[in-house]
Amino acid sequence: MVSIASALKNNSYPGRGILLGSVGGLAVTAYFLTGRSENSRNRVFRTEEDTLLILPFDESKVSDPKLIFYTPIRVCNDAIVVTNGDHTETVCVSLLAGHSFQYAMSARCYEPDAPNYTPRIAGLVLSTGRYTLGIVKKVADADDCRRKYWSFDPKEGMAHMIHTYQSDGDPLPPFEGEPRELSISGNAEMLAEEIWSALDADNRVSLYVRLTDLANGRFTSAMRNKHLGD
Repeated sequence: MVSIASALKNNSYPGRGILLGSVGGLAVTAYFLTGRSENSRNRVFRTEEDTLLILPFDESKVSDPKLIFYTPIRVCNDAIVVTNGDHTETVCVSLLAGHSFQYAMSARCYEPDAPNYTPRIAGLVLSTGRYTLGIVKKVADADDCRRKYWSFDPKEGMAHMIHTYQSDGDPLPPFEGEPRELSISGNAEMLAEEIWSALDADNRVSLYVRLTDLANGRFTSAMRNKHLGD
């Protein structure tokens, strides 16, 4: 296992990222945004009860709302769903219909944002604490979608992270390999500060960290928004 700082410090542009794990007997769910363009950077997080929203900071500067504004975290059927796009809704509809996370993701492909073809990433935390991460990305030199999933049993002080891009580039290279296995500790505020500090200061946009007691659904959270002075 490596630290959050070690996993992110040499990556100036990981894109959007999901971190799931367990600390202090609580389920950890974290989601972050980084951005290079004005449109991508013009975003802030806001919460409504147990849901996380992405909203424009300055509506007059929105040039293309597609793929930018969505609901990254929702609770559905006692499970926590986190994604980097509107497939949050796809997963929730699937769960409510009695289908699986994998069934939902099989209906989606990578984002239509040529030439990057940003992968769709997603995470699911069950009431048992077991969590799954998944990615849907473009096959090199073909239009096909490649899907991969990883499921983990919760282990104290351990998390796994996946993000959309392997590194900065033009076009942006998609995430490769296994989810990064991380050592974590502390409360929501401490974890938020650790992740926020590890993200590139020029490109980081927003971050949300939640620690949930899966027995009763109660949680504590911490948030960072660059536009709000964080």
